[in-house]
Amino acid sequence: MRIIGLIAVYNEELFIEAILEYHLAQKIELYLIDNESTDGTALIARKYLGHGLIGIESLQRRGLFRLNQILSRKQELAQSLAADWFIHLDADEIHMPPEPGQTLAQAIEDVDSAGYNAVNFLEFTFIPTIESPDHAHPHFQETMCWYYPFLPRSLHRVKAWKKQPGPVDLVSRSGHFVAFQKQFIYPVPFQMRHYQFLSVAHAIQKYALRRHPAKELAKGKHGWREQLDPVTVRLPSCSQLHEVKDNSRLDFSRPRSVHFLDNRIARQPNRLPGIRIRDYNPVKRLLQRLVTKISK
Repeated sequence: MRIIGLIAVYNEELFIEAILEYHLAQKIELYLIDNESTDGTALIARKYLGHGLIGIESLQRRGLFRLNQILSRKQELAQSLAADWFIHLDADEIHMPPEPGQTLAQAIEDVDSAGYNAVNFLEFTFIPTIESPDHAHPHFQETMCWYYPFLPRSLHRVKAWKKQPGPVDLVSRSGHFVAFQKQFIYPVPFQMRHYQFLSVAHAIQKYALRRHPAKELAKGKHGWREQLDPVTVRLPSCSQLHEVKDNSRLDFSRPRSVHFLDNRIARQPNRLPGIRIRDYNPVKRLLQRLVTKISK
């Protein structure tokens, strides 16, 4: 089975080697869209051409982060590239199988064999802390060990899908949820590590200095990212987060519905509205959706 990850990058030289190395080791081939990076991102990536990286193309930026343009291009690639499955990847994400002892490719093969055509990922957001504030180096995975589960809504990250005879829609949900006809989501979620930023300076560079098209902002997209005030950036303490220890399974208790960097944080509760955290079971909720769909 051939699985291709579609990844778009802009000035990601701190992330790119680790992200490529990881997914290639998981037997996922990669196709890279370079959004006119001005650092060493493309140069680093070119070393992997012919070694699992099947192509690199350039996409014009023109001074703005045009998410819809990037997602539309990924939709086109999902139609034109020869593959059995696709994964929509970002440069700061690591996608993991649901169980240890198997590769991501093997896990997706199991999903396919079971008759499903899409996979949801639980998001675990890794960030620096007051006690350990700077991880702006290529070995960030080894040093940044604190995280929080992030779940603003159920089925928040449906980002892997079986190649479809018709088009898929990544744009409508800003790349968080791929939509297509006769979708059948695997009831057991996979996991995704999201390394949101590596230091306060990196957060400012990545978000506060980024600009977006006015049309996308008018539709309510990008939210806090466009409005992030560098003065308001505050790191949490390690005690406020979960910690990875000895490659143990990630803990999905106490998920947040708002990111730490979000300017709304002072106005938002630290849990999902209407859901008691102790009662939250993502597998149970997905199974309930599956039963409902079958009954229809």
